[in-house]
Amino acid sequence: MGINRINVAKDKADLVKALTVIDGKTGPFQTYADAIAFAAAVGVNRQKRVPIKEVSKKEPGPISLEIFVSRGYDSMIKLIAIAETKDTNTLSLIDEASEDLRITIFEEYANGGLEILREELRGAGDYLDQLLLMLLNERFKEESSPQSFDLRRFL
Repeated sequence: MGINRINVAKDKADLVKALTVIDGKTGPFQTYADAIAFAAAVGVNRQKRVPIKEVSKKEPGPISLEIFVSRGYDSMIKLIAIAETKDTNTLSLIDEASEDLRITIFEEYANGGLEILREELRGAGDYLDQLLLMLLNERFKEESSPQSFDLRRFL
C-alpha cells in the first residue's frame, strides 16, 4: 500500500498559500492541511464537489495523508465519505480502493470549498476578518426565520 496524498488543484494553490502562515505572512491557518480541511467543510456545507482537473506540483504540492491524520482530520475525511456514499464499507482499512475513494471525495469537496472561498474572499484585505464574517453569517442564517423579528441580528 503506497503513501496516499491529498492533492491541491493548481488553480487554487495560491489561495491555499495565502490562507496559511508562511514566509512571514499571517494567514488564518497554521498549515496547508488546516486550510484544506476548512475548505472541505465549506464545500460539504454548501454541497459543492468539484473534481480536480490539474494537480499543483509546486507549493503546495500533494500533502501526505499522514499530516491530516496527525492533525485529527482523519475522522472528518471518513465522515464526509460516509455522508456522500451512504455506505459504511468506505471505511474499510484493508481495501485500498475505499481509501482512494475517501481521498477523492475529500479532495473534491475541498476543491469546491476553495472555489467558494475564492469568491467570498475576493477583494478582502484581511482573510481572517472575512472568514469570521462568513462563519457568523452561517451561524445566524439558520436561527432567524423571515416571519419573526429578532433583535439578535443587529448584534
